[in-house]
Amino acid sequence: MFPDGLYFKIIFNCDLTDELALVDVVEDKLKGEMMDLQHGSLFFHTPKIISGKDYSVSANSKLIIITAGARQQKGETRLSLVQRNVNIMKSIIPALVHHSPDCKMIIVSNPVDILTYVVWKLSGLPATRVIGSGCNLDSARFRYLIGEKLGVHPISCHAWIIGEHGDSSVPLWSGVNVAGVALKTLDPKLGTDSDTDQWKNIHRQVVESAYEVIKMKGYTSWAVGLSVTDLVASILKNLRKVHPVSTLVKDLYGIKEEIFLSIPCILGQNGVSDIVKVHLNNEEKALFTKSADTLWNVQKDLVF
Repeated sequence: MFPDGLYFKIIFNCDLTDELALVDVVEDKLKGEMMDLQHGSLFFHTPKIISGKDYSVSANSKLIIITAGARQQKGETRLSLVQRNVNIMKSIIPALVHHSPDCKMIIVSNPVDILTYVVWKLSGLPATRVIGSGCNLDSARFRYLIGEKLGVHPISCHAWIIGEHGDSSVPLWSGVNVAGVALKTLDPKLGTDSDTDQWKNIHRQVVESAYEVIKMKGYTSWAVGLSVTDLVASILKNLRKVHPVSTLVKDLYGIKEEIFLSIPCILGQNGVSDIVKVHLNNEEKALFTKSADTLWNVQKDLVF
């Protein structure tokens, strides 16, 4: 759960669900969160809010959002969290799927790509129904920073970050455009080391932004809450929007291992309905492969 139940308050304000079940191991805090939300129920349209330590309270859920895990500490990389959080997933995923065998799952816990793979294996669900929040937020940060540099609203800046949600993520400079005008056509050196405008620094800012926020306030909350709410809306409302989320990429772009990485996916009521195979130039493909190798070198040694 995110600090002060912020994550769920955002979902409530978007009127995305008519029933919410909260599950946590800290019973008093959980009950307090539930009561706090219930007392404000006049101001949103979720008529039923329940909670408990027993996973049966989540029975027959259409969508389960996994936020459980050890919190990333100041200076700690997402990958260093992995084995601690794998053990947590082992304790919760089988019970959740037992009570909601037809559910979709959104994984938010870090390192999200590896844990999405772990949840897929533990759950026995089709890969299309196990979705990592992945680079949805990274891409939002990317678009915001591009917009700041251009003086254009980020909704009009189209750009993707794929690969790992983390240090090896891949910015697709070849696809960055405003109103269909590719920035690469205006500046072929865009995003390269020889780019005098230093656009490459924008991707560095994206990678470092979570670490910076954690350093200053101790955790990230607002942006990730808004990002995941965006994914929830696409699934529950069957919007079929394209999101860069973590999904199984085996046999794509030359990847041979069972790895989850972010690529643009169409999300709807059944989870990932389609994958948009974006054209990558040679450099982007090499970086994507490197991102896959980074995760595989950790994932192959996991015990679960």
